[in-house]
Amino acid sequence: MEIINLGEADGLPPVDWATVVEKLDAGSSPSAEARNSRTTWLSTINEDGSPHVTAVGARWLDGTFWLQTGATRKGRNLARDPRCSVAVSIRDADVVIEGDAVRVTEPVAVARIAKALGGQRLARRAR
Repeated sequence: MEIINLGEADGLPPVDWATVVEKLDAGSSPSAEARNSRTTWLSTINEDGSPHVTAVGARWLDGTFWLQTGATRKGRNLARDPRCSVAVSIRDADVVIEGDAVRVTEPVAVARIAKALGGQRLARRAR
């Protein structure tokens, strides 16, 4: 994994990844006063190569982001090109994870993650 310190130019140290994972595992969010304090954003690639960004219901579980999708633009984009990024704000940090989405169809895994997502249908995970 590569960590890029976007605050380096301002003299800020890199964020400790273990601390970020602890906050993600705990369901951390920015302060209650923050706008969009619980919004998770998914970026995919449209057929023409342009970016597509949409808010998604996603859950950090077992070291990966899980999300559901169907015959939507994001679902079609991920089926064609699994490269994506997930962005979320947690307390004291904005986190962006880039990687490939993997379709999950194994019934036990789907049921477990669907329960964690509050019963939503699950089709992909981003890791």
